[in-house]
Amino acid sequence: MSPDSIRHPLTRALLVLTFATGVIDAVSFLGLGNVFTANMTGNVVLLGFGISGAPGLPILAPLVSLASFFVGSVVGGRMANRYPATANHLSRSMQVEVGVLAAAAVWTLVVDVEPRHVSAGVAIAMLAFALGVRNATVRRVKVADLTTTVLTMTLTALAADSPLAGGDGRGSWRRGGAVVAMLLGAIAGGLLVKAHLAAAIGLAVVLALLTWIVFVPAAAAAEASADPS
Repeated sequence: MSPDSIRHPLTRALLVLTFATGVIDAVSFLGLGNVFTANMTGNVVLLGFGISGAPGLPILAPLVSLASFFVGSVVGGRMANRYPATANHLSRSMQVEVGVLAAAAVWTLVVDVEPRHVSAGVAIAMLAFALGVRNATVRRVKVADLTTTVLTMTLTALAADSPLAGGDGRGSWRRGGAVVAMLLGAIAGGLLVKAHLAAAIGLAVVLALLTWIVFVPAAAAAEASADPS
C-alpha cells in the first residue's frame, strides 16, 4: 500500500497531526493574542498588518512565533540530515513534539497566561518551536499534499486534479481528508480554549502521543514489509 492511500498508516499519522495543527493554531490565535504557531504564512501577513498600523494586531507575537518556528525547523532539519527519511524518523520528531507541547500545557496550567504578555510569549515560543521541528520532519518524509500545517497547495491540487478540471481525481480523499482534519481540529481547539488553554494543548499532546505510539510503528512496519531487501 502506498502512502498516497488514505489507508496507509503514515498517511493516517499525518492526518492526525493535521487535526492537531488546527487545535494548536486555535490555542495561539484565540488564546495567545491573534498569532499563529503553525501557519507561518498567516504570521507573515499578520506581521505586515501590524507594522502598517492595523488596530488590534500585534507585532512582537508574530516575530516570536516566526523566530521560534525557524529555530525548531533548524533542529528538525539537523535531525532529518542524520537519519534516513523513514517513518522511524517521524518517531523522533514526535518525541520532541510531545515533550515541548506537554511543557506548554503545564506552563498554561500553572501560569496566568495573558495575551501580549511575556507569559503568552513563552507559550507561543514553545508551540512554534514544536511545530517547526515537526514541519522539517514531515517535509523530509514527503507524502504529497500532507504538510500537516498548511492547506493552500492541498486545496489547489484538490481542485486542479479534480474531474471538474479535467483530471482523474486521484488523491482527492487524502487531500479532502487533510482539509477536514484541520477544520475539525480548529473547531475542537476553539471549543476547548473556552474551557482552558491547557485543555486544548493537552488534546494536542494526546494526538502527538497517539501518532508516536500507534501510527508511526504501524507505518514503520508497512515500510519494512514493502522493502524487497
